[in-house]
Amino acid sequence: MFVAATVSNRWHTVCRRALACVLLGAACAQAQTPAVLPAVRVAAVGGLVLSGVWPRVATQAGKALGVQVLTVAASPKEGVVPVFARGDVDVLLIHASDEAMALEASALAAPVRVWAWNEHVLVGPAADPAQVRNARDGQDALRRIANAKASFIAFRDPGSYSVVQRLWRRAGIRPDARWARIDTGNTPQDVLQQAAALGAYAVVGHIPVAFGRMAAPGIEVLLQGDPLMRRPYVVLTPGPRHPASAETRRRAEQLADHLVSTAGQAALLQAQPPATGTWIFGRNTVPASYEETKP
Repeated sequence: MFVAATVSNRWHTVCRRALACVLLGAACAQAQTPAVLPAVRVAAVGGLVLSGVWPRVATQAGKALGVQVLTVAASPKEGVVPVFARGDVDVLLIHASDEAMALEASALAAPVRVWAWNEHVLVGPAADPAQVRNARDGQDALRRIANAKASFIAFRDPGSYSVVQRLWRRAGIRPDARWARIDTGNTPQDVLQQAAALGAYAVVGHIPVAFGRMAAPGIEVLLQGDPLMRRPYVVLTPGPRHPASAETRRRAEQLADHLVSTAGQAALLQAQPPATGTWIFGRNTVPASYEETKP
């Protein structure tokens, strides 16, 4: 009896110790396993990702807010707008456009807010017959092109065309068939090939040119840095008809608030690749009503 009781007691002691080790190990493992952070899914136009700026901003925002900012789609607006409308993402970053306004008007998006700007540049032949390199700004450059009757392609891309229209209007230029050319390319990228063939000038987005998405022999960036040649990026969050849950909406609004805040704008400035310059400009870098034109 004594031996049996002793063995039984020892067995219970061993079991208790083993159980304690298991529980302690589980507790340690749980402590070592990082908590899964809630996610905010984002879709963005491709230039934001191509430039390297948005990935840095997303990382900073995630750390500041204690969430994962996941970029699940990056493409032209034709690709990312439907993704947001279906509810596959919680935040959309695109240029201010009819599509952005339609999302808000249809209650799929909350009121849009300007987050940042990107820049368009004037490209043309390296020989530069209109002396655009010496122009002080975009208006002066287009006056030089018109006065020289040098070929200028009216780029079909809505963003570039809106920039050209703004500069023509402010400079008092009326396009003339003797020098204005129609963009006949099958894709937006074809405009530089046409410019090379015609020895023509054009206004295009800086990011695709700088990162090799648009190129043609003998065509160079001749003028950049004019705030009048920038276009706004807006941030959209779920509206009443968007299928996002209440918690998802809260996190999306939290991210949007951060992006347009003083801290978020400072992070945007710091996110510019130091070796290549500024690609995405802060929301307050373009004067109200474009009244002032100094870079």
